[in-house]
Amino acid sequence: MHHGSRITAVGHYQPARVLTNEDLTAMVDTSDEWIRSRVGIRSRRIAGPDEPVDELAGHAAAKALASAGLTPADVDMVVVATSTAIDRSPNTAARVAARLGIPGPAALDLNVVCAGFTHALATADHAVRAGSATRALVIGADKMSEVTDWTDRTTCVLVGDGAGAAVVEACAPEEEAGIGPVLWGSVPEMGNAVRIEGTPPRFAQEGQSVYRWATTRLPAIARQACERAGLQPADLAAVVLHQANLRIIEPLAAKIGAVNAVVARDVVESGNTSAASIPLALSKLVERGELSTGDPALLFGFGGNLSYAGQVVRCP
Repeated sequence: MHHGSRITAVGHYQPARVLTNEDLTAMVDTSDEWIRSRVGIRSRRIAGPDEPVDELAGHAAAKALASAGLTPADVDMVVVATSTAIDRSPNTAARVAARLGIPGPAALDLNVVCAGFTHALATADHAVRAGSATRALVIGADKMSEVTDWTDRTTCVLVGDGAGAAVVEACAPEEEAGIGPVLWGSVPEMGNAVRIEGTPPRFAQEGQSVYRWATTRLPAIARQACERAGLQPADLAAVVLHQANLRIIEPLAAKIGAVNAVVARDVVESGNTSAASIPLALSKLVERGELSTGDPALLFGFGGNLSYAGQVVRCP
């Protein structure tokens, strides 16, 4: 009955404050060389105490809407992927809708931690295909600084804050779908490998377990996401993996076999921004002109819950 959907615009936002590796050496026992050699991060952006996660999300969404040439009234669904919203209700999506003046959308938050954006994108694509939405704003936004123990040198060097957004619209009947079938799943029995738990909530992880899982189990799953889209890895123009750690991104991208693709390495500048990382990195590639309209890009999120979700999308 209904046709596929496509991404018509993207946008991103990062807070102004830059926290460099040098800055971190004054806070915990670490060094620039240690951080860069192990995770590849040079700097990250940190939101202020008066900059809640829905504000980050709202800025990114407003940019995506403007880029699409749409008004808030054109949107009938808002899906926000986040795991760092402090309040339960109103949810982040409702707050973004209120900030932007979107009248009456379906407004839902989705918490799949670092795989959140690709789950949210699939959810919006399915809603459009089912005919229950026509234009969706899909946002990944996280304020990891708020759930981080800044005395723990194993985790505090990793995190950053930010948001990225995509406008998802129905394709015309004759158009090819611009969002491929999602491949998603999880490893629940290993869910404790990445945690944001407690009161106040704090981020912790078993880095070695996550590294092994990401570099050994995920390449085949990512290749399968390409197969579902009817493409070979060599056909990809871009690979945008969750920006967890450069030492995970580079081996994983190599094992996928996307030999002609630009590999997003935004983690170097932005750190691990959880659900924000994929749309943030994609939006920057589009903004810099490194990708052309219609280019196939693999988006692949993975992490918390040991969940994963990936799909091939056509660039706006």
